[in-house]
Amino acid sequence: MTNKNKGFTLIELVVVIAVLGILAVVAVPRFINITSESRIAVLNGLAGNIRTAVSLVQTKYKAAAMSGVATPVTMDDGTTVIIVAGGIPSNVAGGIDAAINFNAASSGLALTSAAGSATFAFNSTCQLVYNAGAITLTTGGC
Repeated sequence: MTNKNKGFTLIELVVVIAVLGILAVVAVPRFINITSESRIAVLNGLAGNIRTAVSLVQTKYKAAAMSGVATPVTMDDGTTVIIVAGGIPSNVAGGIDAAINFNAASSGLALTSAAGSATFAFNSTCQLVYNAGAITLTTGGC
C-alpha cells in the first residue's frame, strides 16, 4: 500500500505568504488614504450641518420676534438651543451641539468648548472649530 500525504509543500506556503505580503504593501497605503479622506468628509459634512443649524435657529429666533440672548430658542422637535446675539447658536454645551443633535459616540469626534469656541476634533490637527457662526476647518493631520 502506498501512503499519500495530504497538505501543502513548503514552497507553496512560501509563495502564498509572499503574495499576501505584496498585497499588504500595496493595499495598506490605500486604506490609510481612505481613512484620511473619510475624516475630511466627516468634517465637511459637519460644517454643512452647522451652517444649516445656524440658519434654522436664526430663522426660528426671528420668526418668534425674539430679542436679546436671555431666552433660548426652542426648535420644532423640542430641542432647546442656547443662543448669542442675533439668534446664533452659542458654542457652550446646549448651543451648537444641541442645534445639530451632536452625538460623540456615533461620530467619533470629541467636542470641547473653551475660549469662545467649540471644537469638534479627531485630533489636534484634524478638527472643526465653531465660533459664533464662523467655522474653521483644520485638515492637515487627518
